[in-house]
Amino acid sequence: MIHFKRVTNNTELEGIKKLQGKNLNINISAEEAQEQGFVSAVYSTEFLKIMNDASPSIIAVDEDVVVGYALVSTKEIRHHHDLLADLFNAIDKINYDGIDLKDANYVVVGQLCVAKNYRGKSVVQMMYQHFRDSLQNEFDYCLTDVAQANPRSLKAHLKTGFKIINTLTYGGISWDIVLWDWTK
Repeated sequence: MIHFKRVTNNTELEGIKKLQGKNLNINISAEEAQEQGFVSAVYSTEFLKIMNDASPSIIAVDEDVVVGYALVSTKEIRHHHDLLADLFNAIDKINYDGIDLKDANYVVVGQLCVAKNYRGKSVVQMMYQHFRDSLQNEFDYCLTDVAQANPRSLKAHLKTGFKIINTLTYGGISWDIVLWDWTK
């Protein structure tokens, strides 16, 4: 049975790293990436520890195996990874509903992934609900970016409650910046 929780130990971080490796776009075929989705940023175990120390990430666990994760990325870790720094910098230039996001209290999903055998079972929505339940008292908005080449991921985010608020290009890839407004 799947349960959802925040990361509490290094074994769970290693589980995230293992699941990430299996789903990196460089480790799967273009066809699988198009059909199943993918993750593109490589995070070291050391960086995952830095993220977790700032605010523990959300995981889906089945019999002590990490089968999904949503990485919590706060503003204080933004400069520890180039891709996240670029995303935070892009978000900080956006005005949403008359609010400059640079002045807003927001959290970023640094990466989201669900193991192949668990896809299509609402794991993304349940992880995001746990994400919101755990963090909504600290933050007003939840943001992330989704590669435009990853329609499965965009669909899952929109189904959860995110909406596209901007687009950007970095690393030769076009991304939709999506926001989930927790103030409403």
